[in-house]
Amino acid sequence: MLSLLLTATDAVNPCADGEQVCDLTWDVTGNRRLAEWSDVLIGKPLAVIGLVLLGLVIRWLLHRVVDRIASRAEKGVLPERVETSVAARRKQRAATMAGLLKSIITFVVAAVIGTMVLSELGVDIAPIIASAGIIGIALGFGAQSLVKDFLAGIFVFIEDQYGVGDVVDVGEANGTVEAVTLRMTRLRDINGTVWYVPNGEILRVGNKSQNWSRAVVDVGVGYGEDLARVQRVLREVAHDLWEDEEFNGLIIEEPEVTGVEMLAADSVTIRVMVKTAPLEQWAVARALRQRIKARFDHEGIEIPFAQRVVWHREDRRDHDAPPPKAATGDEG
Repeated sequence: MLSLLLTATDAVNPCADGEQVCDLTWDVTGNRRLAEWSDVLIGKPLAVIGLVLLGLVIRWLLHRVVDRIASRAEKGVLPERVETSVAARRKQRAATMAGLLKSIITFVVAAVIGTMVLSELGVDIAPIIASAGIIGIALGFGAQSLVKDFLAGIFVFIEDQYGVGDVVDVGEANGTVEAVTLRMTRLRDINGTVWYVPNGEILRVGNKSQNWSRAVVDVGVGYGEDLARVQRVLREVAHDLWEDEEFNGLIIEEPEVTGVEMLAADSVTIRVMVKTAPLEQWAVARALRQRIKARFDHEGIEIPFAQRVVWHREDRRDHDAPPPKAATGDEG
């Protein structure tokens, strides 16, 4: 057996410089053919496996960083009274942002590791990189609006500008957000019309339901009323609403009566402001108006209606006299 092994070997090292697997196989076995094929059978598979494991480790580490960022984003800064009402939404938004970032990380890591694996297998990656560059330039010129929409959509997710269920104003369209993708935002307005707005076309966003909202109620009273008494009654009504258990968690801070807001033609306008949980400002405002109306009726405070003075002018012309004759062109 030993003689057969010696006849199958050659004293000359068949390995090129730097081929460590080949050198190691040659030193251990002394078999030329095995040493020549060792790089293909052992070296390249090990290199590919190493690159894949490296990519998985990098992806795991970056995903851990994203998870920590998302967990910090879940922590709120709002008062405890309203924190529970927005915690679910904030957790959902953090999960959405984390999922988006993880998808981007996975794509980038897979592209880089895949290119390195092809290079390790002997594939010339220069044409691939050049082709990717050409395709990128072509997409940059031919799909600028699409790229703009995608970039804007990414920032919508990262910055948490708005989410599903929010009531927003994006310019020509406003309503409740029904869906948000990287390319477009779908809104439904109060009339039921669905608006599809490309993210790249949104220049500014007014979010009416993020973190907290405010109900603004303007109350008109007659000019003959005692304004100090009226404001005291409004404070009492608003305070009772604040302490009502039915509105616990809906009203964040005690309501504020700011005073006289306007001297209108028919009434004096006094403003009441209530800081509420997101999307609760309309329900709170309706309940407050109803209570104000009932209390004003009880206190005898006048809520004036529009009044106008109309003058009727009598026609003093003799109705029995014939109407004046119209002038004609034949008269000299």
